[in-house]
This record gives sequence, C-alpha cells and structure tokens, in this order.
Amino acid sequence: MPVLSTDDVARLAALARIDLDPDELERLAGELDAVVAAVASVSSVVSDDVPATSHPLPLTDVYREDVVQPSLPVDDVLAGAPAAQDGRFLVPQILEED
Repeated sequence: MPVLSTDDVARLAALARIDLDPDELERLAGELDAVVAAVASVSSVVSDDVPATSHPLPLTDVYREDVVQPSLPVDDVLAGAPAAQDGRFLVPQILEED
C-alpha cells in the first residue's frame, strides 16, 4: 500500500515550486515510497538500549599542538591595506555608535 499518493507528491512539488508532469509525479510517488519505507525500517530498530549515534564508528578529533611562531611584522601586514591607523586596519563605520 503506497504511503504517498501522486496528490501528495504534487503538493510537495508545488510547495517546492517544482513543475512536474503526471508521469514524473507517478514515478516520484513510487521512489518516495521506497525512501519512506527505508526510513521506517531504520526507525523500527530504535530502542532505549540502542544509543543514538551520528556515525557508526567512533570518531576522535585530531589536533596538532598549538605552537607559538613568529608572525609577520605589523607594517608588512598593513602594507596592502587600503587604510590603517595606530597599527590597525581602518574601516568605515557602519553603526551610529561611538
């Protein structure tokens, strides 16, 4: 028994502003039914003793050590700036605050 009718698919297409002809509506109704069935089968195994995961394998972030290194001199950094003042980039004020 199909979960989504062609009318349902037509409504979804209208909401997404996608123009579909009747053949496409019929084909997509079947394809979306397969997607809904797949989601339902996955949802059926959810239980309190199965923890929610975002990935099937445990992941760990790998970071390198944060080592302080010499940076560019301020004058070199500001050399390509259109405007600078007191060792900083000078940009136009966009808010009416002081």
